[in-house]
Amino acid sequence: MNIETITGRHNPLLTHLRKLVSSNAYRGECGEYLGDGVKLLGEALKWHAPLKTVVFSDGVDLPPLPEGVRAVRVSGELMRSISPAETPQGALFTAALVRESLPERLDGSRYLVLDGVQDPGNVGTILRTADAFSCDGVFLVNACADLYNPKTVRATMGAVFRQRVWTCGGAELAVLLRASDLPLYGAALRGDTVSLCDADLRRAAVAVGSEGRGLSGELLSLCDGTVRIPMSERCESLNAAVAAAVLLWETYRSSGEE
Repeated sequence: MNIETITGRHNPLLTHLRKLVSSNAYRGECGEYLGDGVKLLGEALKWHAPLKTVVFSDGVDLPPLPEGVRAVRVSGELMRSISPAETPQGALFTAALVRESLPERLDGSRYLVLDGVQDPGNVGTILRTADAFSCDGVFLVNACADLYNPKTVRATMGAVFRQRVWTCGGAELAVLLRASDLPLYGAALRGDTVSLCDADLRRAAVAVGSEGRGLSGELLSLCDGTVRIPMSERCESLNAAVAAAVLLWETYRSSGEE
């Protein structure tokens, strides 16, 4: 394995990495995203992510890389200048963006819809939870955090390489769910709301809104029904990632997979 060494702070590759960290538009333009950490790199290798470049610090033992992946060594100081984390984890990597096109019909039975969930850490944590509970796919609707934001990627703990994710609009989602004969239930309160304990979610899509505003009017209007998570009366709501985890567990449990 050929290993390059970069010592200049303004090297074009390092400038490229900083822009991948900071700009969603730039990630889209160049078709790459950045991942952070040796453990995440291991997951990327295990699940055959389309790696392009790996940058690592002095003293880090680099695992064998696929042929054609560029390997670059930098000092700890340079790693700190490009890492998205306050405490760098010793390695960064870039990989090609993978954008899934919407299928004509969904073949699975359990899906999650995120409506305007803008915190990258929440989105990443939710994808990790969806992966743990065998969710068939996740939809990002209405300006959710970018799937390939470094904070999102890190929070998935490798689920980004396995979990199916689509980004679409509400109208597109509605057409696809109708074609797939899948009902949509929203985590919200309205006249038809039932307790999660009484809802049949064995074959359905479930929508979770942002922490601040809940489901948007658009998504709520598309819902065939609504559910509430039973909780103490003194608690008004749950963090979006926690609410999604409860819903995902219930769909997993009701499917008989636990």
